[in-house]
Amino acid sequence: MDRTSVIFGNPIDAKTIKKAGKSKAKFIKKFGDDTKKTYHLGLKPIDEIPELGIQNLVHAETPLTLPEKPLIVGNIRMGFGHYRIAMAIASCAKHLGRTPVWFDLASFDATGSKMIRHQNDLYSTGSKLSQKIGLFNKLVWEPLNSEGFRKITYNATDQKNAELLVPLYGDLPKDVPFVGTHVWPSQGAVHAGLTHVVNAIPDNWPMGLHLAEGSIHTVQTPFAYLGYKKLNGMAKKPLKPMPDDALRCVGHYIDHELVSNVEHDCALRIERLETGAPIRFLMTVGGAGAGGDLYLAMAKHLLPYVKAGKAALMINFGDHLTMWEVFKKKLPELTNRCTTYFNDYDGLKKWAETLDASREGGITAFCHDDIFEAVYSTNLLMRKCDVLITKPSELAFYPVPKLMMRHIGGHEVYGAIYAREIGDSTFECETAPALCEMIDTLVSDKAILKKLCRRIVELKNAHFYDGGYEVVRLAVEGVK
Repeated sequence: MDRTSVIFGNPIDAKTIKKAGKSKAKFIKKFGDDTKKTYHLGLKPIDEIPELGIQNLVHAETPLTLPEKPLIVGNIRMGFGHYRIAMAIASCAKHLGRTPVWFDLASFDATGSKMIRHQNDLYSTGSKLSQKIGLFNKLVWEPLNSEGFRKITYNATDQKNAELLVPLYGDLPKDVPFVGTHVWPSQGAVHAGLTHVVNAIPDNWPMGLHLAEGSIHTVQTPFAYLGYKKLNGMAKKPLKPMPDDALRCVGHYIDHELVSNVEHDCALRIERLETGAPIRFLMTVGGAGAGGDLYLAMAKHLLPYVKAGKAALMINFGDHLTMWEVFKKKLPELTNRCTTYFNDYDGLKKWAETLDASREGGITAFCHDDIFEAVYSTNLLMRKCDVLITKPSELAFYPVPKLMMRHIGGHEVYGAIYAREIGDSTFECETAPALCEMIDTLVSDKAILKKLCRRIVELKNAHFYDGGYEVVRLAVEGVK
């Protein structure tokens, strides 16, 4: 079905349609035409995070046999964000009695997979350049992420490219529940004829990029709902709105393990604050080190607090040690006194299990080559920390007190605005001095963190964090 020429009843101009066709042809020329090829899939357990019970789809020689009551989680690796949301959906699916099946479209040797990896590489390069070159960030990266991806014409090209993903879906039953945690898997599923597709939109800034007509679109906030409903700002003239049955506001996509323990974890945070235990700061540095200078500045600023027993610092370096080497060079005083869990996920889990009863301080760093362990390490320690230091990406929606760093890409701004407005986060601190000042405030005025904790419990009881469960239910019910 052609989903390029008309999007939600809005005709696309001939120039854009022609451009979309050229884009698809370019990828075929670059990576080959496998549209007539049959791909078979098999199942392999993701043993690294057994608590989620995920089966991974891998290449196979014979047709796929799915487990009983499956839910497919379609995703791609683009940074850690889309993987983290996919893990949240998998966790909720398992809790609701489904078997989560992981479908990473970028992991196969297919034309569509190569196309995704190519575009992801371009995005990653742009993101890194935006952190190093201020003029590039101002003139190219910020406008592209806030306005370029916003246009409905951008979606037209993506829809044409998504036709190249269809061969990967050949083994999937048409009525299998399917959740895409990036728009490309959702678009591919719809083009392949799947009927129970939910497109879990990650960002709070409505963009044409995230449209997958034929699926149920879910958003996490009322702001995003109205923006998508009206397709606001996606063309120079007002557009026909999305139909009612194509869009749902469901709440935040959060793992069952985190949602179900909100009261317990916040009560322990308040107890630590009231008994003078070190305030635990968790930094999500990652391997790429986006915002690396800011992390270095905060770590240096926290070091005297750690020595004085007023703070503890936990740092996730992601899935490679590039930023650890930078820390070693620039902050040897910190790294020399650091406990490390490098490729020791079992050790990290055992240590995390002791932290409810512990009042220890110090500095702990962890890094894992395996992507699942690298991402899920933050989930483990998120429950044990008092403050999560993060940029306003997918983590802006998580039920933990947050110190919000500078955004990367204009679309992230609206995650920061939303989090500060609902009251489970600080406002966005864009510079090193602003971040360090906020650290001083949180350490000296513990009433602020207590208020954030109590607000998180209120939000949980008001079902703000139930989006993952709702997404699963919608996928099982299918398109009405």
